[in-house]
Amino acid sequence: MNNLISLRDGAAQVVTDDPWIVLREDHAPADSPLILPLARWRERQAPAVLQGAAVSRDGLLLGADDDPMELQPWLGVLPLIAIDFPSFRDGRGYSQAYLLRTRLGWRGELRAVGDVLRDQLSHMRQCGFDSFAVREDKPVHDALKGLAGMSVQYGRSVIEPRPLFRRRSQS
Repeated sequence: MNNLISLRDGAAQVVTDDPWIVLREDHAPADSPLILPLARWRERQAPAVLQGAAVSRDGLLLGADDDPMELQPWLGVLPLIAIDFPSFRDGRGYSQAYLLRTRLGWRGELRAVGDVLRDQLSHMRQCGFDSFAVREDKPVHDALKGLAGMSVQYGRSVIEPRPLFRRRSQS
C-alpha cells in the first residue's frame, strides 16, 4: 500500500514496504496478505479461525455501515483492522475506531483507509488509529505534518482519557 504512515513507538514514519492489499474487487496477487470486507473475510476463513483457535492470514476492512461489535468473536485472531473512510466528510470511522479501542479493547494495528487526508490525521490518532493510508494523490511527506496536529486536546480521547480540566486540576 503506497502513501502509508505508521506510528511506531509514538513516532510517525512513512512505510515503504507494506505487504497488505485492500481487496475491494475479486482479484489480487495470491501471495500477498489481503484486507477484506467483513462478509468476504468470513467466507475465506478456515473454521479454526472463525472459532478463535487460529490466527487469520487476512486483515479485515470495516465499512462505514459495519458494526464493530460484530467483530468481538474474532478480535483475538485478526492481524489488522482497516476502517474505510468513503469520503472525508463521513465521520463514522472515528466512532468505529474509538469503540474498537475503548469498549472492545482492540490493541492490534488499526488502519485508516479510503479518503484519508492530512487534516484528519491528528483526530484519527486521538480516536485510536495507528496507521494511515493517505489518499494516493496527496504527498505522504506533507501528510506527516498532519500528525503534529494540535498541541492541546480539550476533550478526552483514546490517547488521553481525561478531559483538559481534569488534567489541569491534577497538576
